[in-house]
Amino acid sequence: MPDQLYVSYWLRGFTEPNMLRHLDKALRRFPFSRLKPGVALTVYAVEISEPAIFERAFPETPEVSDLVAAAKDFHAGDCAIEVEAAWDLWQYDEEWKLRPARVRLTCYGPRFERESDENLRLDFGLEDLFLPQPELPDHLVMVRSNIRSLLHLVHEIDGNLPVERRLLWSESGGNFSERLQTALGG
Repeated sequence: MPDQLYVSYWLRGFTEPNMLRHLDKALRRFPFSRLKPGVALTVYAVEISEPAIFERAFPETPEVSDLVAAAKDFHAGDCAIEVEAAWDLWQYDEEWKLRPARVRLTCYGPRFERESDENLRLDFGLEDLFLPQPELPDHLVMVRSNIRSLLHLVHEIDGNLPVERRLLWSESGGNFSERLQTALGG
């Protein structure tokens, strides 16, 4: 069974007062789906297992400034702000087609309880969208396109934020880059 795929960011100078600015900059680089507009904004206090303190659905994809403004009244050092949206990737269902794929970007306040100390995390959903699937026709071309989209987004965020380090990882804890190279025969 495929794992979830994530990229985590640790940012230089990340603090409670500037966390919304970093969230804003990351969201401005995100390629929101044209096929499935809409965004869900959720704010959690203390830890993710606690009930959300704020939730708002935007049926159409809003301006990034509107998303950040909606979270502003609830942001604190012990909060996490989560934006769930979709982006368009190649997916197979009897044929290859661009379809919306869920993605979640979470910005963690410095005092928010979590297992890792990253400042931003993108959850890309199941990693099989980015791994070769030899049983499918034209799988390499389509998966390479999805990988290019992922790498483009990561590089866009890298160029827009003061990245100290980042990690592309999967739920099993393995190094996704190494698994991908092995799967591609490199």
